[in-house]
Amino acid sequence: MNVKHLILPKKLNTMGFNFNDALSAFLILFAVIDIPGSIPIIVSLRKKVGHVQSEKATIVAGIIMIVFLFVGESILKLLGVDVQSFAIAGSFVLFFLALEMILGITLYKEEDPKTASIVPIAFPLIAGAGSMTSLVSLQAEFDIINIIIAIVANMIVVYAVLKNTERLERILGTGGLNVLRKVFGIILLAIAVKLFFTNLIPLLQTV
Repeated sequence: MNVKHLILPKKLNTMGFNFNDALSAFLILFAVIDIPGSIPIIVSLRKKVGHVQSEKATIVAGIIMIVFLFVGESILKLLGVDVQSFAIAGSFVLFFLALEMILGITLYKEEDPKTASIVPIAFPLIAGAGSMTSLVSLQAEFDIINIIIAIVANMIVVYAVLKNTERLERILGTGGLNVLRKVFGIILLAIAVKLFFTNLIPLLQTV
């Protein structure tokens, strides 16, 4: 996805809050997080663990993204991990989630809904490698306050979707969910593969 296509015209004064900047950052993160496309995954996980804590998943995902915005790169460097390696690791998690959706198999086993709300919903489904790398890119374009507003706004959307998965499940029905699960499984698989190779090439060039 070309980030520049989602960026609205910027005002000359980019310091502090800027509505256009905040909206642009929101649209970019919304496209990367793709919470509507994650509905089949969330429904599938909820069936396995019985319950997903919407508030906990949303808050944890928001905290992860905001913390990473400020100290993410520094923490990774301190641990000796670069952004590319971090993104590749996240691509593997997305890859296995996609296989579950497409093949109808169970690779992720978790009986505790408290843990399931954190992994894999909060991370890496919402605050995943794609979101993290996008935050790094956004820092070069927008002021921090606008990015934080964009994160909070996205978390409100995420919470609304998580809270209403049962209602969405009833609307879509079993057949509709099965079709969506297969379709979005393939899309998620493609995202995982793209995330892997996009970050593998720069990583190999540094070796």
